[in-house]
Amino acid sequence: MAQISLQAKEESLEQAAARSNTRLFFIDHLRAALVILVVLHHLAIVYGEGISFWYVDPPQTESLVGFGMVLFVLFNQAWFMGALFLLAGYFTPGAFDRKGSSSFLKGRLLRLGVPLIIWIIVLNPISNIGLYLAPATWITDPLTWQGYWQMYPEFIGLGVAWFLALLLIFNLGYAVWRWLTSNRPSSSEGEYSPPSYLGIGIFILALALVTYLVRIFIPIGRTVLDFPTLAYLPQYLSFFVVGSIAYRRDWFRTVSDRMGKIGFVTALVATLLLYPIPILGILGGTMRFLGNGSWQSAVYALWDSIFAVGMVLAAITFFRRYFNGQSRLGSFLSQQSYAVYVIHSPIIVFLAYALFLAYTQWGIDLGPLLKFGIAAVIVVPICFAVAWVIRKIPGVSKVL
Repeated sequence: MAQISLQAKEESLEQAAARSNTRLFFIDHLRAALVILVVLHHLAIVYGEGISFWYVDPPQTESLVGFGMVLFVLFNQAWFMGALFLLAGYFTPGAFDRKGSSSFLKGRLLRLGVPLIIWIIVLNPISNIGLYLAPATWITDPLTWQGYWQMYPEFIGLGVAWFLALLLIFNLGYAVWRWLTSNRPSSSEGEYSPPSYLGIGIFILALALVTYLVRIFIPIGRTVLDFPTLAYLPQYLSFFVVGSIAYRRDWFRTVSDRMGKIGFVTALVATLLLYPIPILGILGGTMRFLGNGSWQSAVYALWDSIFAVGMVLAAITFFRRYFNGQSRLGSFLSQQSYAVYVIHSPIIVFLAYALFLAYTQWGIDLGPLLKFGIAAVIVVPICFAVAWVIRKIPGVSKVL
């Protein structure tokens, strides 16, 4: 991130004040869309093939549709959490400028720390009830209710709240960086220049290289310290940093529509040319693209770096062009989106199980894609409705 002199900082504060009076609705709408995609991502895991979750809808049989859901999950994983870190990074400098270090840290501990603790000790164990609900035909050692309570300490963990934990770490790191550099002079020349194609290309190559190196030690799918996706840590951290730079340089409003279109086309071309090379190994029963220093992992790291940057550019410019107005639905979705992220997993578990019981009771045998579609139509609205109800509890909206 570019260092900022005292004069540049004052200018940034003035810019921040102006931006606060002109809310960027497209960012709110993009964030809500990404959270919906997170819900669909985890729902696809329930009905997908060969992927574990708290609850999996049986039977698990190999099919082209199941493989398609695996690809859906992999495509999501390649960029959508990085995009959420990017948006989080965008809002961080302004919050720090307005509140100061002490209030900023207190606010982050409240908004991130409290839901994190509640998730770890309450919502994650509740989600693990899905292990009890899963039929014995799918799991070899199903839990009993007595066994569930005996194993409760083992069910305490990060789960999907790893995002909150990592974001809290990034925010603490940002506060430390501001403390270390607050009095260091630097030039603000070119502060508001939009990103160049050369700069974006260099960023993609650097991200791909660092990602490949990290995955030698942390392949995709390996959980480290209860974090399930640290193989994407280079993307998460770099996107958070880029987000904070984007705030200072007003990139979200100044990046051209043309750059967004080129980003999307580049992501599409990279998918057509690069993605089949490592991913076809799945059909052959090998997963070398996951990491461990293989050449397939290098190709995959290059692909998901290109794809992530391209999709983020495309999403920002698309939502800025078509979803930058205020609406009741958009406001509702954006207001509930954070709460939806926190609470969606146990809702998915219980609703997926309820649908399984209904299909069994009625003797209906549906394919995984149709089950996924029906569940999506039901689960997404319910998640937002439950979030709205929870946020009506006095004091909860200050946290969620």
